[in-house]
Amino acid sequence: MSFHAPAGSSLAIVGATGAGKTSIINLITRVYEAQKGRVLVDGVDVRRIPLEVLRRNIGVVPQDTFLFSSSLDENVAFGVDEDEIEPVLVGRAVETARLSNDLDQFPEGIQTVIGERGVTLSGGQKQRTALARAIMRDPTILILDDSLSSIDTQTQAQILAGLKRVLEGRTSIIISQRISTVKDADQIIVLDDGKIIERGSHSELVALRGHYASMYRRELLSTELGIE
Repeated sequence: MSFHAPAGSSLAIVGATGAGKTSIINLITRVYEAQKGRVLVDGVDVRRIPLEVLRRNIGVVPQDTFLFSSSLDENVAFGVDEDEIEPVLVGRAVETARLSNDLDQFPEGIQTVIGERGVTLSGGQKQRTALARAIMRDPTILILDDSLSSIDTQTQAQILAGLKRVLEGRTSIIISQRISTVKDADQIIVLDDGKIIERGSHSELVALRGHYASMYRRELLSTELGIE
């Protein structure tokens, strides 16, 4: 497998469960090391970059995130140096992630204390909190690992619209099972059993009438039938 995501561009990765999507992210962030080949960031093998430096510059929003038993705003600001935390920046991150849509449901708004692992939040609220946290860190590379899967399509559209400003000049990698999440990416690669079987823009892949186009047709049909 070989691909290149130019700095400042967006790369989307789609494919069935077990195709290797999350494994790519784990190699980039050095959750485990590549046994063959190389993973390069700015032309440098990630194994030569100090782990702290590498991860400080990468924001990852996983499908299942860990939240702490503290206030929402403290969870959003987790990982940011205390002297860099400003309420206006927290508010901006919360607004972009559309967590702001739900603040009136919490007794103390953004300062509401949530349970360990966010047990008092819905799946979508957890994912939006994790997204706000990643935005708050202002990373050079932003990775969304199927992190909008628990969010309804209308809210997802709002989030993606807000993310356009955040992603300007920033390299982004978006993993998703939803074509609606990835269709505006500069480059899309389709994985199957650890191999790239298709690559191109949304329009190019639809025109191929291959695997991606079949996924897109199924999603359009599900939308017409009102199936999330």
